[in-house]
Formats: sequence, C-alpha cells, structure tokens
Amino acid sequence: MKLLNTLFLSVSVAILDTLYEGRHFQRFWVLEEIARAPYFAFISVLHLRESLGLRGQVHIDLMKEHFAQTLNETEHLEEMERREGNKYWIDRFFARHLVLFYYWVNVIYYLVDPINAYDLSEKIEWHAADTYSKYLEIDPQDEKISAIMQDEIHHAQELSQAIRLIT
Repeated sequence: MKLLNTLFLSVSVAILDTLYEGRHFQRFWVLEEIARAPYFAFISVLHLRESLGLRGQVHIDLMKEHFAQTLNETEHLEEMERREGNKYWIDRFFARHLVLFYYWVNVIYYLVDPINAYDLSEKIEWHAADTYSKYLEIDPQDEKISAIMQDEIHHAQELSQAIRLIT
C-alpha cells in the first residue's frame, strides 16, 4: 500500500504542477483546502469507533491531535485567502469538489487501514512542506510561508508518531 500511496501522490502532484504552474497562492489555497480533509476523516472514524465503545487513551489523544491539526490547516487556508488564493471560481470549484472525494476516500481508508492512511497523509504533508520550500527560494523573506512550512513538517512528524502509537 505504501507504493500505491507514493504513486497516488506522484500523479496528484503532476496534475497540480500542471494546473498551477506560476500560480503559487492559488495552488497553496487548493492544497490547504484539501489538507483538512484527512484530519476531518480521521476524527470522524475515531468518533464512530468511540461511539461503538472502541476507545482508549490512544483514540482520545489522536482525536485531540487531529482536531488541532484541522484548526492549524484552517489557519493556513485563511492566510491563502488573504493572499487571494481563492480568487478564481474555477479554483474554488476544483478544490471543493476534490475535497469531498478526498474526505470520503480517507474515511474508508482510515476505517480499513489506518496505518497506510496515516502514511499517505504523512507523504502529503512532506510534499506540502517541499512546495512551500520551493516558493521560499523565490521569496525567502516571506516569514508567514516559512512558518506554514514548519507547521507542515510538524504535521508530518505527528503523523509518523501516530503510526507508532497504533502499531
């Protein structure tokens, strides 16, 4: 499954690279709109399991962590909106339809195979950090983007830790 995750990410990145070449803030906005979906999905599945009585301290800790990650990604999204990343209707249309699909894929994936769901999300967070890093080569003085990049690295590390918690 890890190979499939890598393949999925590679294809997705190639599509986004083509669609958003030279349109940094639109790309960032789309990425941040989508970035919240896995965390919402993880929380949904954890809540379902908790409702069925299948909970423990690890579940509670993961719910807290994923809620915090969701809020952080929402702050990133709002920053990209301030930079007019959502200015064009086509970008809003694309991202908001893609996020619905991606949310439900993550719900099913996490329900069936949480380790590989975390692996995919970790890979995506590393990709996001890399995307912001490339932008910083163009505008190294952008402190907000630098902080967001650090958040993405932190999220990737948290997802790696989550894998260790559930194994």
